[in-house]
Amino acid sequence: MASRTVLVPPARVQRWLENFASRHGRTDLRVGDGRLVVSGQDGAVATLARPFGRRYDGPAEAPAFAEMARAPYDWGLLLVRKGGFAVATVHGTGLRSSKVGQRHVQGRTKAGGQSQQRFARRRDNQARQAYEAAAEHAHRLLVAEASSLSALVCGGDRQAVEQVLADRRLSGVAALRVDPWLAVPDPRRAVLEQAVVDGSSVSVTVTEDVEGPVLSGPTSSPR
Repeated sequence: MASRTVLVPPARVQRWLENFASRHGRTDLRVGDGRLVVSGQDGAVATLARPFGRRYDGPAEAPAFAEMARAPYDWGLLLVRKGGFAVATVHGTGLRSSKVGQRHVQGRTKAGGQSQQRFARRRDNQARQAYEAAAEHAHRLLVAEASSLSALVCGGDRQAVEQVLADRRLSGVAALRVDPWLAVPDPRRAVLEQAVVDGSSVSVTVTEDVEGPVLSGPTSSPR
């Protein structure tokens, strides 16, 4: 059995479950540990978690889960890589405020000796300046709204994000971090917009036999 995790926007959850049933046969739904658990006839299991670490304690029904999953919340988004950053406050899937910035950080060099040391120091200084800029904008946009934010979703380079959130002014915001971690390239506007969609999506973990036979015959949509 192999597991994988995908992010599904709440509006597409019911359709995703219908497709799951068509691949894995008649499905059984239950609620466990604050998640919706869907078991297929062939043994495949999909576990659906609401966005922002919210528990689900409603009925074992796809429409009810999808409805609760799309409930709008105010949340923050922080994406950082050495090549740039993006900070935003979001209501549901709508951007309230945002800032995208790019910073030049030199790549690695094959030079050796003192030249390599000087290059490494210059590169570290450039990276530190990039993180400081990201922290300034995170403070300006996120801290002012911290009392109303339900969660903080982060992504990019983990070490870079940790460097930014190490700023003492961001300690309250850092405490709001939740999954998922978003693996993104250097943040640009389009990357930020996709991260808003992914950050507010349902996290679905699928465990299935990747070499198992595909069931044929009648199937049913989730109840």
